[in-house]
Amino acid sequence: MEKLTDKLFTVKYNEDTGKPHIEVVDQNVCLSKCTGKYCNHFCPAGVYEWNEEQKKNLVSFGNCIECGACSIGCPFDNISCHAPRGGYGVRYQHG
Repeated sequence: MEKLTDKLFTVKYNEDTGKPHIEVVDQNVCLSKCTGKYCNHFCPAGVYEWNEEQKKNLVSFGNCIECGACSIGCPFDNISCHAPRGGYGVRYQHG
């Protein structure tokens, strides 16, 4: 059985070096209000990772599969999410 990480490896991403299409709006919300670090769990591509040393969520937007989970998953509405500019973003290899 194939692992999720093996499947995600087949997804290609054309990175937009202008502005990321997903961002944490306020890192202080993640630090002080969000005790569950929910985005670290609901994102199927592992885009968000809490860094205890830096006390902030790191965002690997290049891992994003544009599923839309972040636009509804954060209970504090602290993730800004929009479609990447044309020609950028995820490109699926198998459909």
